[in-house]
Amino acid sequence: MTRNIMNNDPSICFYGAGSMAEAIVRGLIHRKVAPPEAISMLNRSNQERLAYLEDTYDIKTGRNDAEKEAYLTSASVIVLAMKPKDAGHALKALGSMLSKDQLIVSVIAGLSISTIQALLGYEAPIARTMPNTSSSIGLGATGISFSAEVTEEQTKQVLAMFEAVGTIQIIPEERMEILTGVSGSGPAYIYYMMEAMIAAGIEGGLAPEQARELTVQTVLGAAVMMKETGEDPAKLRADITSPNGSTQAALETLDAGSFNATVKAAVHRAAERSKEMGEAVKEALL
Repeated sequence: MTRNIMNNDPSICFYGAGSMAEAIVRGLIHRKVAPPEAISMLNRSNQERLAYLEDTYDIKTGRNDAEKEAYLTSASVIVLAMKPKDAGHALKALGSMLSKDQLIVSVIAGLSISTIQALLGYEAPIARTMPNTSSSIGLGATGISFSAEVTEEQTKQVLAMFEAVGTIQIIPEERMEILTGVSGSGPAYIYYMMEAMIAAGIEGGLAPEQARELTVQTVLGAAVMMKETGEDPAKLRADITSPNGSTQAALETLDAGSFNATVKAAVHRAAERSKEMGEAVKEALL
């Protein structure tokens, strides 16, 4: 059941109006988690983008400094969705503007809770999140970490927001990098494999549109099968692998190329790089 976070009439201000912010707004409205009139969106200077969002979702947008400040100071929840390079200046300006009970939700990759609090200049209640791009179609996977200052009611608000665009996992902040390696970057691994499957199909004589449709449906079916049955992927794999059959031959080829080890190495390297980028962001902003 979808939570409604509007019981106490909080308002949500998105500071940043890119594709991820739009995905969350779309989910909030579509799932009736928050009405359009409770949502405002701001960006630095792209008036055309704000006009599109206002027309499409019937939300409010801040077109000048006075409107921006009004929306920011009155919002119960502020979603930080700007680019990392813009976060330092924005957060330092916000520090003197906000009250300590306003919830800060960050979707900025690499920006730690301690860095956000340092830039704000006080120990604000913060939810650090890592959604992935599938959030744009309501099938995202989001990791969430909370600072000690976040209340139970604020926790419910954050969970409702991200349940509107997919599934959620609450994790300690120190696990955010490995989550990035698994789900944050994960869609790219699947797309990369799909590229290869489509290319092989075309090489074997299938029409490009046939190879694409077969690959898409195969990946979709495998994901839904695993989700709906609750079975371990190893069992599902074994169930369709006949001794000396074509699937076994294919899997042996993948094993010869260290497929399992390579995928795990890719996940861990993504996690390492996420940590490196987070340190770089911290050094650049503080």
